[in-house]
Amino acid sequence: MNDLQQPCRLRAGGMGVSFLCALVLATPLSPSVSAAAELPTVAVMPFELIDEQHELAPAGSEYGRLDGLTATLRSELQSKGIYRSLDVAPAQAMIDELRARQNLRECNGCELDIGRTLKADRVLLAWIQKVSNLILNVNIRVEDVATGKIVLQKSVDIRSNTEDSWRRGVKAMINDMLDRGQIGR
Repeated sequence: MNDLQQPCRLRAGGMGVSFLCALVLATPLSPSVSAAAELPTVAVMPFELIDEQHELAPAGSEYGRLDGLTATLRSELQSKGIYRSLDVAPAQAMIDELRARQNLRECNGCELDIGRTLKADRVLLAWIQKVSNLILNVNIRVEDVATGKIVLQKSVDIRSNTEDSWRRGVKAMINDMLDRGQIGR
């Protein structure tokens, strides 16, 4: 390796140089680490599907995509520094029980109970609305757990009913949140 590949290689010796080298390397990381710790936590609920074409073209494979899409959303929110995404496994039984009775986005605040159970700052509800086999919407709604107020609602229209188009829709929504400065809302 040459000196450019090892920018902090000691050439002059001495404790002061190694301390300065460590300080220079650590300084850029400090703001991002503290900023991440200040981000609100979010409990991302599993994607749901609204199938408006169930009589003409019933959803089948679409249901199999929901878990993967939820994982993509959680990962993108975390990796892009928008929220600190919580593991919802400790409340999974509660989530499953509530979902068996109704859609979480229409349950009169039960999603907030899930958020409180997980000690989350925010709860995020997500759903795909299948308008037709060609036209779909990816939707999210973020609610403040303490107040119940909606702090962010977004929708992205997508064309093409494929796993890739759904994933692109989620990533477009995440990029829009970044572009609009909607981090931690």
